[in-house]
Amino acid sequence: MQLTRLRTLVPFTLAVCLGTTAVLTGENREAGADPVAAADATDPVAQDAAQTCVECHTERTPGIVADWEVSAHAAEGIGCDSCHGDEHTSADDVDEVFTVTAATCKLCHEQRYEEFARSKHAFAWAAMKAMPTTHFKPMELIDGMKGCGGCHKLGLKDGEEIARLKAEGSGYGFASCDACHTRHSFSIAEAREPEACATCHMGFDHPQWEMYSTSKHGIRHTLKRQGVLPASAQAPTCQTCHMPDGNHDVHTAWGFLAVRTDGLAPYPGESDEWWADRVTILQALGVLDPEGQPTARLDVVQGAQVARLSAAEFDAEREKMVGVCTDCHSQQYAEAELAKGDNMIREVDALLAKAIRIVAGLYADGILEKPEEYAYAFPDLLAFHDSPTPIENRLFLMHLKHRMRAFQGAFHNNPDYALWYGWNEMQLDLTEIESMAAELRSDHAQDD
Repeated sequence: MQLTRLRTLVPFTLAVCLGTTAVLTGENREAGADPVAAADATDPVAQDAAQTCVECHTERTPGIVADWEVSAHAAEGIGCDSCHGDEHTSADDVDEVFTVTAATCKLCHEQRYEEFARSKHAFAWAAMKAMPTTHFKPMELIDGMKGCGGCHKLGLKDGEEIARLKAEGSGYGFASCDACHTRHSFSIAEAREPEACATCHMGFDHPQWEMYSTSKHGIRHTLKRQGVLPASAQAPTCQTCHMPDGNHDVHTAWGFLAVRTDGLAPYPGESDEWWADRVTILQALGVLDPEGQPTARLDVVQGAQVARLSAAEFDAEREKMVGVCTDCHSQQYAEAELAKGDNMIREVDALLAKAIRIVAGLYADGILEKPEEYAYAFPDLLAFHDSPTPIENRLFLMHLKHRMRAFQGAFHNNPDYALWYGWNEMQLDLTEIESMAAELRSDHAQDD
């Protein structure tokens, strides 16, 4: 990825992450400052307005009305205009409907908003936009929210970004909170069930739903629902472990990329071999250049919180998770099981680093030519499926599909994912990469 492109992405990413945009402060109308949130729900004028909305939308969008009618909002007398404003009164002025964002929800749910605004979910949109190949994909997948954007839309956006999306024809998906609390019922009960997480946390690079639902934890939850296990049975959900006490500040110790450092130095107590493997991985992620020096991507990774870049950050998240685990298990057991997940990352890092070095050697020896969009003659794991050669496509699969499954399977107590869908596939990947590299070298020697 060219540094010029990075410089255009970093300010937006960091602005969102540092909370300097209007969407975080509610300073402008488009970003979610609700003009009528303070309206008294018992006021006759407000009641008449709400009734008018209901009468019209019962014909136009009956599903929305049905969901609202069973919601806590309806029970509390919170009508349509409380969130959407009162400037839309007919089919001729639909554009006057107030754009609801998380800042709108904040007016009544301030604590949960503040927790969410610190979470990795809040940075989801910025993280997606910071990926180098996001901008090469069809609009429908990104801003049209039928691919990456369909899940990453829950990330916070400023007013300028929302205006741009609307101008391009993407008129929905700005509220963030409704990704889990589906509008217009906004059910807490729905958001507390593991299925609420399944739409986004499944599939190619993070099949947490598949891992959880077939793990001992998930199976016990299913059996408890079915009445096979009593109501008192321990059966943790995704929310039990990742949102204790309903805290919306969702983080994990390792982060999405399963990378940790202590200020670009080894995490205390790690072996030199593991650190050397991680440096190789950081180089392939573009966070370090081929000489091991930090790049502009480091700011993006740090701002979007996709990795833990200090020992203090990692330790704080690990301590929180041990506290969750000890609600059911002994501390000794919890720490030992989490350490096994750490060690799984060490083992798969060794496999991935070996594969990266093989491909990097092809660049160094002039067998692979540096693509124009690459900053360095070095494999780029964030190129995803836009990587330029079959051997690099295999490396991409090894990293984002199989490495993910190996360590996530370990942490989610799913042995089959850790072994057969993860470790086993990485071994096969490495064999293929070694064979492809040998063939490329042979062909190159013959051409000379």
